[in-house]
Amino acid sequence: MPPSRKLQVASWALYDFANTIFSMNMLSMYFPLWVTQDMGGRDIYYGIGLSISTLAAGLTMPVIGVISDQKKKRVPFLIGLTLLCVTFTASISLSGSLAAAIIIFAVANYGYQAALAPYDALLPEVSRGRNIGWVSGFGVALGYVGSIGGLYMVKPFVAAHGRSAAFIPTAVLFLLFALPAFIFVKDSHARPRAGKPDIARGYRRIKYTLMNTRRYPGLLRFLVANMVYSDAVNTVIVFMGVYASKVIGMGDESLRAFLSVSTVSAVVGSYGIGHVTGKFGPKRTLVAVLFLWLFTLVLAGLSMSRAAFWAVGPLAGISLGGTWVSSRTLVAELTPPRKFGEVYGLYNLGGKFGFVVGPLVWGGIILVFEPLGMVRYRIAIFSLAVFIAAALWLLRKVPGRNTLNSSPP
Repeated sequence: MPPSRKLQVASWALYDFANTIFSMNMLSMYFPLWVTQDMGGRDIYYGIGLSISTLAAGLTMPVIGVISDQKKKRVPFLIGLTLLCVTFTASISLSGSLAAAIIIFAVANYGYQAALAPYDALLPEVSRGRNIGWVSGFGVALGYVGSIGGLYMVKPFVAAHGRSAAFIPTAVLFLLFALPAFIFVKDSHARPRAGKPDIARGYRRIKYTLMNTRRYPGLLRFLVANMVYSDAVNTVIVFMGVYASKVIGMGDESLRAFLSVSTVSAVVGSYGIGHVTGKFGPKRTLVAVLFLWLFTLVLAGLSMSRAAFWAVGPLAGISLGGTWVSSRTLVAELTPPRKFGEVYGLYNLGGKFGFVVGPLVWGGIILVFEPLGMVRYRIAIFSLAVFIAAALWLLRKVPGRNTLNSSPP
């Protein structure tokens, strides 16, 4: 007997819980701190590993999409890429040098990032007969829970053996909570298309979609702006823990609490700003959220005490949740319904490229301004404000709800 639809939905959403354990522990908390503090590595080492692996994932996701579409098989890709991530995450503990650890991490991050392609593609399959928005939101909510849960589930290992002890438990927890998706989420029973997959088709489709955006007022400018502010936002996600530890002087216990408060604030921000977006429109809301980001980054750069810096966490969380809610809604407002699939693919690809430049800029600044001591971290924070300001400039000519003309047919 095939699994019930409720079981498939719950299993699919639980994967969001699973992969955010990796995201929080390996991208935001323990691995970057292990590299920069325990191993004495430079920020740019981590930034290079993160950027190259994320770029590789972004470039190969169209290939994964084309093959899985033709074969009508997405679950095997989800399983394979997740196992790649899990295996290499656990293997970091066995690395003999920092360089080897960065390379192993890069492979693990590639698996994590690339697995999102088949995972997202399974959403329409598991949500048949249900509200797709509700199912997606359920997954996002469990993802936030996983972010906090991941921190505290590995805490005993870290407390007993140090930050490097987080890697194997993180891999095990990722695999454990991903297993229901592997077992109960099923691919479509549609017949696979005959012939070899046309790999070039995936890249031609990206080019076609990108060129086609020029037909719709403001869409191309928004997609570029999205990539620019994503550079800043993603860099905050991966380096805020390092900044809080090195510059503000937070210990691991305080940092866990700080990141937990930030995550809860992101939930509140997503919900509250969702209502604001409905009332005032996504363009105006996104602009307001980006101004909040500017204030938050300036506050982070100027904070001289832990008490002052604690205000940064909730503000960053609200800004983070608000960014994704308003920007995804703005895509829908700027795009004809028949183009949603294509344009959202391009939007998500831009988000992946938003993991490339920001971490490299951050790492480069920390390296170049090393003689300035901890001041260089404040310069790096202010550099992210420049990304936000550039995105705001690009958004000036993106039409809002009241100025948007009807799209061409």
